[in-house]
Parts: sequence; C-alpha cells; structure tokens
Amino acid sequence: MNLKPIKVMLVDDQKMANFITRKLIEVTGFSTEVVDYTVPQEALLDLSNTNPDLIFLDLNMPEVNGWQFLEVLTEKQNQTQVVIVTSSTSIHDKEKAQKYAQVIDFLEKPLTKNTILSLKSKLDLAG
Repeated sequence: MNLKPIKVMLVDDQKMANFITRKLIEVTGFSTEVVDYTVPQEALLDLSNTNPDLIFLDLNMPEVNGWQFLEVLTEKQNQTQVVIVTSSTSIHDKEKAQKYAQVIDFLEKPLTKNTILSLKSKLDLAG
C-alpha cells in the first residue's frame, strides 16, 4: 500500500533551525515535501496554497509568535496538525499547547532523528 507523502510546513524565524529540521525530515524519510518560512505571516498567507498535513511551529518569534499563529489557525477553523518545536522548557507552555486540538506534540529543540520518527505514530492522516 502506498501512503500519500506527508506535506510539511516549517515555521521558525531562525533559518538555521528550519535547515536542521528539514535535513532531519529528509534523512529519516519522514517527508519529501517540505516548505519552510521564517516569516509566520507569509506562512499563514500561503496556508491555503500549501495545504500542509503537518506544521512544525516555533513559539518564540517576533511580530507573530507561535501562540498567535495557532489562534489564527483556530479562527480560520484550520485543522492542520501542529507540532510545537521550541527552546522553551516552560510547563505553562506545555499546558497551554494542550488546549489546542490540532497540537499533536510539544518538542524541545534541538530535534533528533528519533523525535522526528516518533511523530509518525502520532499523525492522523486519515481523511
């Protein structure tokens, strides 16, 4: 059975963070379709064109942070699954993330091959 490829969107204001995440996604075979944004507003504008299955979202970004990005997704009733990728170790952030139905994981930077691979079991790509 051929599974459809997972389309991934990376949203992180740090180019290097996007580069590293993209490489991990590629070497693990998690996805071959990756688009990345360092400006969250551009990612939000391109959502309907890109139509990702999964968004890797940084929390700490200038202008539009990860929480504001999630609020826009909620307002637009966008059900795209989100993995928060952050350097924050705050328990409050983890608890807040659980309030968003589309957040499937909360990962601390730096990501590893194993953290990327562990996401496969959490993805709900039915439908």
